[in-house]
Formats: sequence, C-alpha cells, structure tokens
Amino acid sequence: MKTELIPIDPLYPEQALIDHAAALLRAGAVVVFPTETVYGLGADALQTEAVERIFLAKGRPFNDPLIVHIADLDILKTLTTAIPAQVKPLVEAFWPGPLTLILPRSARVPRLVTAGLDTVAIRMPRHPVALALIRALGSPIAAPSANRFKHVSPTTAQHAYADLNGRVPLILDAGPCEVGVESTVLDLCSDTPIILRPGGISLEALQSVLPDVRYAPRHKQDQEDSQSETEAQRSPGQLLTHYAPAIPLILYDGRVEAMRRAMLAEARRRQHAGERVGVLVADEDMSAFAESDAIIRSLGNASAPEQVAASLFAALRALEWAGVQVILCRSFDQSGLGLAVHDRLLRAASERVMV
Repeated sequence: MKTELIPIDPLYPEQALIDHAAALLRAGAVVVFPTETVYGLGADALQTEAVERIFLAKGRPFNDPLIVHIADLDILKTLTTAIPAQVKPLVEAFWPGPLTLILPRSARVPRLVTAGLDTVAIRMPRHPVALALIRALGSPIAAPSANRFKHVSPTTAQHAYADLNGRVPLILDAGPCEVGVESTVLDLCSDTPIILRPGGISLEALQSVLPDVRYAPRHKQDQEDSQSETEAQRSPGQLLTHYAPAIPLILYDGRVEAMRRAMLAEARRRQHAGERVGVLVADEDMSAFAESDAIIRSLGNASAPEQVAASLFAALRALEWAGVQVILCRSFDQSGLGLAVHDRLLRAASERVMV
C-alpha cells in the first residue's frame, strides 16, 4: 500500500483534502489525522470491519479499547445509554479538548471499539482538522494514536509516517501537535469519578469542576495481580510498558542535584563501556552535562510542564533515531501536566526507576 503524506492547513483545512480523507473513511479505510494531543489513526467508529483495520495497522491487541471522537454534542446520546449529571459541567469546561469520558455503551457502538466492555470512551477534539474530518464523514471516528503498538506516540506526521508507512493510505500533515500527550481519561461509570489515564487536562483542573475526582494509578504489582496484559483494559494507556522507545529508558527520581550527579555518573560509566548514551533533561540541567559526550536533549523549563509535555515524545524519538543504546531521563514535578508526563515516562521505562 502506498501512503500519501499530504500537508493540510491546521487552522483552515482545505475542504478538498478533508473530503478526500472522509471518502476513504466512508469506504472503510483508515486515515491518520492530527488532534491537539497526538496524531490519531482513525476509522469510522460504526463500521466494525473498518475499526478492525486500526488494530491490524498498529499491531494492537483487541483487548485495548479505542476512543470515539465526535464533533457535535447531539451524537453523544446515540453512543451511550445514560449521560450522568457530571457530563454537563465537564463538557462546558473542557470540550472541545483533551478530555475523554467513559460512559455506558449503547448498542450502536461496535463491541470491537470497546474491547467487549459495556462502556465506551468518548471525546471531542479541538483541532480544526479533526473536527472538520468528523463532520465531513458524518459519523464518529474511532482513533488511537497513530503509531505501532506500545511505541512512542506521534506528535508530528513524520512520526506517524515512520511507524505506519505502507500500512495506511493517507496521513494528513498539519504540523506538530500542541499538547503533546494524550487526553485525560475520566471514568464516570464508577461511584467516584476516577482518572484512569492522566493527560492534557490536569487533575487540578478537573477538581475545580468536580471536587470529588480522584486519580487511581495502576502499578506493576496491580497489573501482575490482575493479569491485565490479557484482560480487556478499562481505558487506553493502562499497560505497564507503553509509549516506549525501542531502546531501554531509565527514569531517575529524587532531588534535582542528586539526579544530575547520578545520571552523569551512569552516562560516563556506560560510555566508558562503549555504549552510546542519550540523556533527557530540563533547560536548567544543561550546564551540568556540558562536558558529557552523551547526546543531550532538553524537554524545556522544568517549571513549565506544558513545555515538557509538548516536547516529550519528539525528544524520545529523536534520541531513538540518533542511535543511542540507552536513554537516561530525569523526573519532573507531578503537578498540572507534570502528572501526565510522569505517567508516560514511567510506562516508557517499564517502571525502571532509580531513586
């Protein structure tokens, strides 16, 4: 299959390109398109055979559910059997935007989309291209991130092309994604609203609307106890190893000065053994690594989690493409979007953390 990589205006998408992509989706094909979080691999959510092509293109197991993307609130009631009272204030505050709500599934949604569960994950993206494409199709779009399963998520069309060239007919290139990490997934089918995956809407922002929102992180022991690698996942992004580069990543945690010393010592030790080392740090750390021969990438200012989130996946891919054999990465404060950054780094490292 030949993959077309076509530039599209991110603010005022050309209608002819939108119509071309919508026609492919209508015919049961998959298409890569931009959202404000990461690039998505989309299919008509109501066509089971089309949805199956998402799993085949990604190499994604069928026990990992997909998010259904909508462009208008009117369709929400057709995708779910109940709309809890919490939905209204959340939608008013955060839609369109990087918030996914887990709601009771209606019979209209194919079970393949939901991994056989009786719940469905729904969000309304705010990217103009995504909204235009959904409206042109006239149907919701099921879409995970446009990368090979468990690999680093794509924040540019080139990232998606590197993973899916020859597997999809079309990639719409609208430039880098704004947020850089996936949407927050909020479960409204539990007694208390629970964040299953932190993302582009922070815990603090959600609690300003619904004070009882809680975050329930899943750790290695939880997953081993539940054998969740093979059972249906409640939400995307729940696996122990996810968002990961093709080489090992080691995450460092603790006081900043101690992290710097430990990372620098480990980088030197590995380089002395002949390894090519990549290091992910903040702007404030760069001077500490000035004399290191490691390949250094800054994620931005440590006090600006929006910068760190926006650059995280691109930096991971850049080090991977540079041919490093290991990545050493510092941790960041977990407030705001820092919680999503920590979650992604923890999963990219498969919980290999040096404290």
